[in-house]
Amino acid sequence: MPRVAMLFGVIFIILGLVAYFGISSESITALIPAFLGLPMLILGWVAQNEKYLKHAMHGAAVLALLGFGGTVGGLIKFFRMIGGEQFERGSAITVQAIMALLCLIFLIFAVRSFIDARRRK
Repeated sequence: MPRVAMLFGVIFIILGLVAYFGISSESITALIPAFLGLPMLILGWVAQNEKYLKHAMHGAAVLALLGFGGTVGGLIKFFRMIGGEQFERGSAITVQAIMALLCLIFLIFAVRSFIDARRRK
């Protein structure tokens, strides 16, 4: 699971950089995925040490939960946008939706990993 956390951290960093430099460099908020990805990458790296695995992975799961909670509104707007509703910043909504889905996917992986670890004991 630490490698999964590091992978998602790198993906979030790339998403934030693409959003900032490729889409909307006038707003620092475009870097929010990168601000989430960096600590997730660090937590994944720390979790490679068995001594810190449990705490670091729980920390990464909390980050993903906070990320999902902060972007779920963008996911809802994205589905409304697909339905034909017009929004002023469609690219920002798309980035929020991608971040929400990635956070949800990571949370699913994390919960499954926690359940499997519990069953192994």
